[in-house]
Parts: sequence; C-alpha cells; structure tokens
Amino acid sequence: MAKRVLVVEDNELNLKLFCDLLRAHDFVTEPVRDGREAVGRAKAFEPDLVVMDIQLPHVSGLELIGQMKRDPRLRAIPIMAVTAYAGRDDEERIRAAGANAYVSKPISVMRFVQEVRALVPAEGAA
Repeated sequence: MAKRVLVVEDNELNLKLFCDLLRAHDFVTEPVRDGREAVGRAKAFEPDLVVMDIQLPHVSGLELIGQMKRDPRLRAIPIMAVTAYAGRDDEERIRAAGANAYVSKPISVMRFVQEVRALVPAEGAA
C-alpha cells in the first residue's frame, strides 16, 4: 500500500512541485493550500508524513507543527518543514517546534526525496 503524504503549502507552484515529486516516487498526496485546514485534513487523511511550509497566511507552520505534536492522533506522524528561512537559528526553532526534518527553499529535488525517504521508508525497505 502506498505511503500517504499531506502537503501543506500555500504557493501553487511549490504545492504542484512537491505533489508531483512525491507521486513520481509512488506516494499518495493530499494537498492543503490553507493552513487553517491542515489539522482537520491530517486527521481525515491519516498521512504517513506531513510536508509543512513554515510561512503560511493565517497560521504559521510552526503553530501547526505544535498543534499536531500535541494531538494524540497526530503526534507520531513525522513532519518535514520546508521553508525559505535558512539560518541556523531558524532550523533550531523549527526542530524545537517538533519538525523531524528541515529542507530549505529553493529545494534540491534529490535532497527533498532523500529526506522524505528517510522519514517514510518505501514499502519492503529494511
């Protein structure tokens, strides 16, 4: 059964890129454009991974990571933060919020896929 990834990203081009990349590597994706819908969609979709933009309108990705990590149904789901913030302090802050991995924009396609595979190994992988 294919692994499921919830992609929370407000930029249409980035959302399409992330979903296309994940689908090309046999993941099922669920795009979320509005961060205010992310927690509810995560509960309904039951992803194996959440790819989370940090700079979102209405609610920050850091707040959403905190909400997910406090929710008993969602806390075990790994979260990969994707953001234009690229400083060391930013990475520490994002990891402290509960993100399991961090990729800076613009993304390296190879690194993006490597980080996803590290968090969600393919079916049958040891």
